[in-house]
Amino acid sequence: MPAGSKLSLGKLPPEVMKRYLFEMTGARSAKVVVQPSLGLDFGVVRLGGAKMKGRFLIVSSDPITGVVEKAGWYAVNVSANDVATSGNRPEFMQSIILMPEGASERDVRGLSSEMHQTATGLGMAIVGGHTELTPGLRRPIVVTTSFATADSYVTAAGAREGDALLMTKTAGVEGTAIIGTDARFNGKLDKKTVAAAGRYFERLSVVEEAVGAYRTGVVHAMHDCTEGGVLGALYEMATASGLGLKVAEKDIPISKETKTICSAVGVDPLKLISSGTLLVAVERGEEGRVLEAISSAGSSAAVIGRFAGRRVVMTRGGSEREVKTAPRDEIWRLHERSPPA
Repeated sequence: MPAGSKLSLGKLPPEVMKRYLFEMTGARSAKVVVQPSLGLDFGVVRLGGAKMKGRFLIVSSDPITGVVEKAGWYAVNVSANDVATSGNRPEFMQSIILMPEGASERDVRGLSSEMHQTATGLGMAIVGGHTELTPGLRRPIVVTTSFATADSYVTAAGAREGDALLMTKTAGVEGTAIIGTDARFNGKLDKKTVAAAGRYFERLSVVEEAVGAYRTGVVHAMHDCTEGGVLGALYEMATASGLGLKVAEKDIPISKETKTICSAVGVDPLKLISSGTLLVAVERGEEGRVLEAISSAGSSAAVIGRFAGRRVVMTRGGSEREVKTAPRDEIWRLHERSPPA
C-alpha cells in the first residue's frame, strides 16, 4: 500500500501497523517483555525480581467507536477480554470517555453506571480516567485500559506445531448483537431474531472460559476474535506464532441467529467482529481436558483445526484457500453503506 493511499474505516492493515507502529514505541526498556506485534492482545511489563509475587503487569487498551447501544458494557468487556487471553483475571481498569456536544448528565450517568455494573460483575476496580464533552462527535467514544498482575501468562504467539485449535461459543458473536439491534441494519429481521440478537450482548465476555482453560496447564496460546472476526483471528494467531494452520469451515460453529442476520444483510459471518469468541491452542491429545474446563466455566467450545506447516489454509466450499492477510471486518462495510446514526 503506497504511503499516500487513503485508509479505510476500521483497524489499520497489518502492513501499515508494521511500518508505522510496531517500530515506533518510544524509549527502549528491558522491563517490557512482550513488545507490540501483530496479533498480540496485550503488553507485559516486568515489575520486579523472581521472588516478587505478581511480577508481571499485563495491560491492554481498546476503544468503542461504532456503537451506542450498551457502549459501557462493550467498553469494559473488550479490554478485559484481551487481558484474560493471558490466562489471568483482569483486576483494574482506567477509562477515557468522550461525549458528544449536547450530552446531558443523564447520558453520563447511564454510561458510567453501565461500566460500573459490568466491572463489578467481573471483579474489576475502575481506578481513574478522564471524561469530557468533545466537539465534532456524533456518538460517545469510550477507551478502556485493563490491567492484571500475574506470575505467568500465555500470548497469542505461543502456539506449537501439532497443537489443536479450539474455538469457544460461535462465530460473529459481537457482530450479531450489533447488527441485530441496530435500526440501520435490522429492517429485514423479524422480532424474534432481533430479540435473540439482543441477548448476544451477554456472550461478550471470555474471562471465565479463558481463565478456566489456562488453569488446565495444557494451553499454549489464546486469542480473542475481535475485528476481522474468526478468520482474522486465525491469521493473526498463526502469524504471531510463526506457524501454519489448517481449518475447515464446516467445523466452525455458527449459530442460527448469526446465519439469519448475516444472510439478511449480505455479510460473511467468519469476517464479522466476534468479541466473546476465544481461540485456544492446546497441546495435542489434551483437547478433552480443556473442553471440559470451558464447559465448567459456563461456555462451549469445539475443535476447529490444527497448527501445522507454514501456511494458513481454510477449506471452504470443498476447496482449500490460503489466508494471506487479516480481512477487513464486515461491520465497517455496513457502516459505509448506511447513513450515520
